[in-house]
Amino acid sequence: MNDPFQEKRRESGVLSCPFQGETVPMILRHADVRAAAKDWQTLSSDAPFRVPIPSEEDVRNVRQLPVETDPPEHSPYRKLVEPFFKRAKDPQVIAQVEALIHRLLVDAAEQDAIEIVREFALPLQSHALTYLLNVSETEATTWISWGTHVFHDGDNSEAKGSALDAYLDCQLDLAAENPGDDFFSVLTQSSIDGRPLTRDEMMGFANLTFAGGRDTIIHSISTIFHYLTEHPEALAFLRKEPKRIVNATEEFFRVISPLTHIGRVCPVETDVHGVIVPPKGRVSLCWASANHDEDAFDAPEETRLDRKPNPHLAFGAGTHLCLGAPHARLLVRTLLQQLCVHVSEVALLDAEPRVEDEAEYKRTMGFESLTVSLDRHSIA
Repeated sequence: MNDPFQEKRRESGVLSCPFQGETVPMILRHADVRAAAKDWQTLSSDAPFRVPIPSEEDVRNVRQLPVETDPPEHSPYRKLVEPFFKRAKDPQVIAQVEALIHRLLVDAAEQDAIEIVREFALPLQSHALTYLLNVSETEATTWISWGTHVFHDGDNSEAKGSALDAYLDCQLDLAAENPGDDFFSVLTQSSIDGRPLTRDEMMGFANLTFAGGRDTIIHSISTIFHYLTEHPEALAFLRKEPKRIVNATEEFFRVISPLTHIGRVCPVETDVHGVIVPPKGRVSLCWASANHDEDAFDAPEETRLDRKPNPHLAFGAGTHLCLGAPHARLLVRTLLQQLCVHVSEVALLDAEPRVEDEAEYKRTMGFESLTVSLDRHSIA
């Protein structure tokens, strides 16, 4: 993977880059990013619409929960939905994911070619999310229709945001009328600080659930498939010692760093490693740079599937450690397990890389499309 931040990371540890007309200092060094992620008093997440970069004022009208809050408000919000995201460790959910990935691999191997992004990774993410949220798997058909990102896959982000709002409103109405034990029902039946959740709070939880982590999983999966086309020895290496799959999963997340960075807002004027940020100005915590920092990782440019320890920050750090991390780990770990058992070779047929083209850096991460063939003779 390319590392467009290396020079600035070594030189000053900060890269100032314009986003939507605002110059944002990107914190680049591993130790600095980790410390910043834990310093919510100085670098606040209590900034509706402005935590993602680019910001999302034009595509949604609710504060995403719990990510756009600070302690102490953050904790009760997080505890309310955390049980659903922990379902990724439930044996029944694990079995469902295993069966899903096996089915997708069998279907893929029966074809001469499979486009990984939209024909494999997108269905995988969507169907697996139904298990996590404990809703009917038929909902995945709708979610697949939204593409790789509920806002940014396509030309009209505002219209996509409105379509998501309409869908979520409908699901919350249905759950309120006939509650069960699914994600939407829990939102309609839950209280916080002794009062029921408002509809905006329910929408904030649901909005994040569908907008956050979707494209990151999809791009991680496509990048792993591409890696296997260039390193055919990798599956044999993992197959020889299956325990390596856990370390390989973490290494893929480090190398891929599917979320380049995330924003924080300074409540007051702040000196960020020599860059003065005005009150309400934003700062970027650059996970992608931190995960390639030579001071934290030996030979960070190498993908070492047995790397250990691996203190990567692909899921963030501190209070806002990614809720979806167990889910993402389950999907990648299970994919590698199933590939080792059922596939002997992945061959590249066509690839269109996805490039983040910003004013001060270009970063290749994931694929717009990736077409491969699988060795069908090894599928069981």
